[in-house]
Amino acid sequence: MEELREETVAQLHQEDVHIKREDDEDAPAAADQAAEQTEAASDGDNKPSTTTTERHVSIQTKLEGLERLVDLHGAGRKSCPLCPEEKFKACYSHKLRRHLQNLHWKVYVEFEGQRMCICHLPCRNLKPSLSGDQASGRHMAHYHCVVCSVTIARKTDMISHLKRHVNKGETEASYSGSSDVPFEEPTAPSGQDYEIMKELGTNVQLLPNHTTPQKSDTYFNRKMKTNRQLVFCSLAVLAEERNPLECLDAFGATGIMGLQWAKHLRNGVKVTITDISDTCVKMIRENCELNHIRVDGGSRGPRGPDKEAETAPVATVEVAKMDANVIMHLRPFDYIHLDPFGTAVNYLDAAFRNVRNLGIISVTSTDTGSLYAKSPNVTLRHYGCHIVRTEYYKELAARMLVATAARAAARCNKGIEVLLAVALEHFVLVVVRVLRGPTQADESAKKLRKLVHCQWCEERVFLKLGNMVDDTLPCNCHGSLPGKTAVQLGPLWSGPLFNTGFLRRMLSAAVQHNMDDIQPLVKTLICESECTTLKSLVHGSSALSNQVECGVLIKTQQSGDEAGPADQPGKRKSGEESGNVVKKLKPDASLEHPPFYYSIHRHSIRGMNMPKLNKFLQYLSEAGFRVSRTHYDPTGVRTDATLQQFKSVLTKYSVPTCTTAGTATQTSVGMEGTP
Repeated sequence: MEELREETVAQLHQEDVHIKREDDEDAPAAADQAAEQTEAASDGDNKPSTTTTERHVSIQTKLEGLERLVDLHGAGRKSCPLCPEEKFKACYSHKLRRHLQNLHWKVYVEFEGQRMCICHLPCRNLKPSLSGDQASGRHMAHYHCVVCSVTIARKTDMISHLKRHVNKGETEASYSGSSDVPFEEPTAPSGQDYEIMKELGTNVQLLPNHTTPQKSDTYFNRKMKTNRQLVFCSLAVLAEERNPLECLDAFGATGIMGLQWAKHLRNGVKVTITDISDTCVKMIRENCELNHIRVDGGSRGPRGPDKEAETAPVATVEVAKMDANVIMHLRPFDYIHLDPFGTAVNYLDAAFRNVRNLGIISVTSTDTGSLYAKSPNVTLRHYGCHIVRTEYYKELAARMLVATAARAAARCNKGIEVLLAVALEHFVLVVVRVLRGPTQADESAKKLRKLVHCQWCEERVFLKLGNMVDDTLPCNCHGSLPGKTAVQLGPLWSGPLFNTGFLRRMLSAAVQHNMDDIQPLVKTLICESECTTLKSLVHGSSALSNQVECGVLIKTQQSGDEAGPADQPGKRKSGEESGNVVKKLKPDASLEHPPFYYSIHRHSIRGMNMPKLNKFLQYLSEAGFRVSRTHYDPTGVRTDATLQQFKSVLTKYSVPTCTTAGTATQTSVGMEGTP
């Protein structure tokens, strides 16, 4: 055994000697080759090069290609082709294969099938040491660009570098540059290199990574198209009341929302778009040029060499690089839209501080994790509300956001009237009208109440005003079950979430501007605000001409139109009659829609086939209850009936599942018994 060990050690020593001799023999050849490349590069400075160099060895398509650089099946120690000898010493095949997989191949950057592995060879200049001596420094790990052969140290920088090649249309590998070119940050491409998207007649330029932005990039979400159209319709309704209208898009990003306002409403609005990011402000200015909109207060050059081809601007927009809280404290506005990334509670105080009387504030919150009770601790921290996950969680989120806005307005001695509250999958949108005065603030504060929710049957009721605690629920779960079954949620907004007159005018604006996508949603909101299923109240000219708003009389050009079902279309009523209608609507609380809704699937009975939703709405209406569908839940029913009454009607018109099967069995048995 000792003799075998001595022979093995001697064989390994001979292999090491052979490897060193081969390295010594290859060193002069490598030096000669480097000299030839240097001469070729010096000649290329004087003459244009017609051929391209070969791609770097670190660029491969498969892992097998990287392993083919070294004969892993041979015996003996082998060096890594992408690492110098002082970094990774020669080793056997199994260890070298793991080294290539885990170090070089695992962190590759892919571009059109080509994978750029990380390289540790001395292709770049030495990084100087702390003392400033470059000779004693170390080599930086880097990637070789598959397009231009530039060496870049970081993976994220290489990804951004490749995206700039895509923006410029450079997607084919040239390998024309040397591998030791220092990396320089290229300038941003011109507007024509971006992806251009058109929405509502407005063109905007988008970066290729607009869906997953970095800190320096702008963000654009295509799924928020419904939100942008609802905000536009609410602004169009306010533009009918006062002219000119000063409006603010506090978080511009690409500027598409403010550009839509200016392009379609023209001289009726004075649009101001702000953003804190330099990149966003630059893109907003470029998008203004793309849509032939003049930027107020900023000098802009021609978009291309043909400056004479520029047409006259269709509108004027003010673009400012400023924090949203700062500009809302400095200037008053008639319409303010807040759409930050996440929650908007940090900007509500500044928005209500300087908004004009009877102005409108629209708030879009995308922090659905805290609004939809997925993170209760964040909800308590941001909104000061305690909530749990319920079947009506979307309306709970809308009422919680309205309550936060009402408290912010009350701190400024102002009240609010909710015009619209929409909660969809990706966002919660709340549009409120600001009413100035301490009396209006007190009226709004009185509508902030606690909600008693039964965790067993999900019955719910708002606590009444007063200091006496009244936590009685219509259900009997607290008596039939041990322990406490109810919890207090909130404080929440207990008033209405919709304004019927405002929604009708929004529908008119949607029809006027050809917004076919949101017309069904607005019609559903109108039926939900009136808690009715009558489609005649939505369709036709009589629905669009009704401009009476609950709670506040807004004087518009069509404020006197109150054409009922029996009135002739186009007939104008007198001012006294329209004023009497407002006086009747204001104190009548029965016209407000009932809070919350019940899901027909959540309360279905096991073993029973429940009726169709439209049929069930008809049965509830025949029983004497107000009913309507809701946009919060496609299976939800908004009604003033209690949960017990809701279940009784559902049980009455549900058919047992076994009836059909039993009838079929009896029929088959009877047929078998007959001769």
